[in-house]
Amino acid sequence: MKKKYKIVFTGGAGRFGSVLKKIKTDHKILFPAKKDLNILSFTSIRKYLLKKKPDILIHAAALSRPMDIHEKNINKSIDVNILGTANVTKACFEKNIKLIYFSTNYVYPSTKGNYNEKSPLFPINNYAWSKLGGEAAVQLYKNSLVLRICMTEKPFTHKEAFTDVKTNFIFHEDIAKTLFKILDFNGIINIGGKIQSVFNFARKYNKNIKKISAKGKNFPLNPSMDISRLKKLLRKK
Repeated sequence: MKKKYKIVFTGGAGRFGSVLKKIKTDHKILFPAKKDLNILSFTSIRKYLLKKKPDILIHAAALSRPMDIHEKNINKSIDVNILGTANVTKACFEKNIKLIYFSTNYVYPSTKGNYNEKSPLFPINNYAWSKLGGEAAVQLYKNSLVLRICMTEKPFTHKEAFTDVKTNFIFHEDIAKTLFKILDFNGIINIGGKIQSVFNFARKYNKNIKKISAKGKNFPLNPSMDISRLKKLLRKK
């Protein structure tokens, strides 16, 4: 019999959260506003979880774009992505609530690509370091799942795309559908699509996309991932 969970999702006002709200599911998903659950306040998180008593908390609330904000305002980057995630982890640990954390493929070194979940980690920019800082807290808690994700909006929103960046872009909608199939797993899972250049991915949806280079932009050139574990787990399901 398929399990039905009560799930708290942080980051409901974000790009992915907006997509997730439209996905039909038998699970009960709560999307608390910041005034009800503020990840910068352990007390706020604890109070909300005590009241709602969820089975799972999916933590996607994060500071992401613009990417250079993590270089210009490291205090905010640390507060939201590292300390906020640590607060969420502590609250979940206290009540033994399953924690699923949205990380990024940018935690990998971004040199050779095709990284699996056991590959060494070495971010090249502050955004990726902040997400790895969040991972460090989550990894202390065994009742957890870290998702290293490579996702983007549908349709591809930019007028230009990198020809020299290889990655595994997949749309938010596809991640949302996959998410409910892996709720019961723990550890780390890479999630993405086919390894290809950003330009080749984008060109499928916009034939007029322009070519640009990422060299000199402090941008990961090859953070592509091996998604074999994801495929294997989905076959089991």
